[in-house]
Amino acid sequence: MTELITAELVDTDLSADTKQAAARSLAERMVAAGRVTDLAGFLADVAAREEQLPTGLEGGIGIPHCRSEHVTEPTLAFGRSARGIDFGAPDGPADLIFLIAAPAGADTDHLTILSALARRLADAEFTTALRAEADPARAAALIRGDDERPSAVPAPEQPASPDRPFRIVAVTSCPTGIAHTYMAAEALQRAAEAEGVEIAVETQGSAGFTRLDPAVIAAADAVVLAHDVEVREKARFAGKPTVDTGVKAAINRPAELVAEARARAERGETGAPAPDRPAPMDRQPDGGERDGFGTRLRTWLMTGVSYMVPFVAAGGLLIALAFAVGGYGITEAPSVAEHFRWTEAASWAALMFQIGGAAFGFLVPVLAGYIAYGMADRPGLVPGFVGGAIAVTIEAGFLGGLVAGLLAGAVVMAIQRVDVPAVLRGIMPVVVIPLVSAAAVGFLMFVVVGKPIASFQQAMTDWLGGLSGGNAVLLGVLLGLMMCFDLGGPVNKVAYAFAVGGLATPNDGSLKVMATVMAAGMVPPLGMALATTVRGRLFSRAERENGKAAWVLGGSFITEGAIPFAAADPLRVIPSAMAGGAVTGTLSMAFGATLRAPHGGVFVVPLIGRPLLYLVAIAAGTLVTAALVILLKSRRRATGPERLTTTAPAAV
Repeated sequence: MTELITAELVDTDLSADTKQAAARSLAERMVAAGRVTDLAGFLADVAAREEQLPTGLEGGIGIPHCRSEHVTEPTLAFGRSARGIDFGAPDGPADLIFLIAAPAGADTDHLTILSALARRLADAEFTTALRAEADPARAAALIRGDDERPSAVPAPEQPASPDRPFRIVAVTSCPTGIAHTYMAAEALQRAAEAEGVEIAVETQGSAGFTRLDPAVIAAADAVVLAHDVEVREKARFAGKPTVDTGVKAAINRPAELVAEARARAERGETGAPAPDRPAPMDRQPDGGERDGFGTRLRTWLMTGVSYMVPFVAAGGLLIALAFAVGGYGITEAPSVAEHFRWTEAASWAALMFQIGGAAFGFLVPVLAGYIAYGMADRPGLVPGFVGGAIAVTIEAGFLGGLVAGLLAGAVVMAIQRVDVPAVLRGIMPVVVIPLVSAAAVGFLMFVVVGKPIASFQQAMTDWLGGLSGGNAVLLGVLLGLMMCFDLGGPVNKVAYAFAVGGLATPNDGSLKVMATVMAAGMVPPLGMALATTVRGRLFSRAERENGKAAWVLGGSFITEGAIPFAAADPLRVIPSAMAGGAVTGTLSMAFGATLRAPHGGVFVVPLIGRPLLYLVAIAAGTLVTAALVILLKSRRRATGPERLTTTAPAAV
């Protein structure tokens, strides 16, 4: 913590009586030291952060903090109040006040200071010495850790002591943020509770996420990251023992992850530092092996797809509604900004169509921007969005967005590895990286790779548009098998991403693909729900309960609703699901059903082309899955030795 705080930034007799006054008093010292350029602007940033969540900690501690463009370098100011100031801590006012200021974009510095200070404040000897010290210079030295007293030396982070439980913080996230995210969180919470471990889980789902309290992160002994897309704001967990795995691992073996987190903490391992200076592509920053390139590539691509899906959903549903209200001629309607009549249905249809079209216009830039974000964090956003916009301009479409995002992430990661003088580090994330990376990606997209990609994209679009007869049926079989092979896993997501990507340049073929993918994805949970209803005695009590929920999950196009059944009996459930998915995929393609929305299940059936035949396709696949799984389980019961482990009281 050297150079963060000096004697002039210490006030051992802070006279303020409110947190706003305390922040102002300490901020004025930062201004006098030349570390804050605009007092009012900086205080506004402090107040905005304070409104999000109180910054008081138990034990008489207040830690107001923020990142601000008005800060020139990472800084810490300290004030001691004789009367105490309310910072929202549950045990009362704070007498030790630490104001942390970091430049905008300096996430690593900000979180490192906060985490290190929180660990120091857990040392009773340190806080006692700080309360007794009257000399500002010695107080600053004590906080920096260069005081000679043993209490001033930061102790390494230790595992949980016997008088308190082991503490874990976790993050779960999946590409669509709908099912796996919350199933993994629930599984981790149950496993931790069974082991007597305290756990706080942040679900980075489709509905957004509530960030874990920095104080909770600082007090945690270990971190579990269960994700198939990049964890947002991962730098918060820097320096902690970390278990980094896929979201399905948290669903299938949560107890193992909890045990591994505890073991890493007991061995004194520390996690990877924040990603502002990436390690080589084949190594973790702490020296360990990283996931294979294929795994990381899938994670990056799924990150982009997960952010693109809401735009596809909004735009697709609005366009489908517009066609339902105004017919296909609505595409020729003039701009509603100039021609809109409140009493005409055609005007409302045109409004929905044009809003939906505007939403669709963001698909490729958002895809590219968040692929780059998955690779290089926030610095990747600018070149990613610029590359995606260029892909739209040169008509490179979905494939152009994929390539632009990967190029942008790679360029930013290369720039981040360049050693730069300390004086330039403050402007790297806001000036240098955006400027250089956007220029490089723009050059590559316009001059080097853009035209070949556009030609290939056009060929693929023409192929999809011309799908008919046997080719369409074979594609339907393949997509149906992929959707049901791993029930929401990587193969399922590849098929889903292929379908969603086709919506960026919609034609009859791509709309058939989207309909086929959603129909096949609904079959596994619906088939298992039907099987548990018809022959409940073949299933355990827990499976019969899961079967009730599977009706809703399947109808909502949440393929993961079949996971509990597959985990218990994969050799019978997965082949049955794949057979049903193949039947549904075949029939959906043969019937020519179309779909403009990427999600929704039965709730968007009125917007589907040929909806009755579409429901017939789903029903057929559901019946095949249910019949096969009942047949296979019945044969297992008849063999005898496994009977004691599979027979449950009859449900029907």
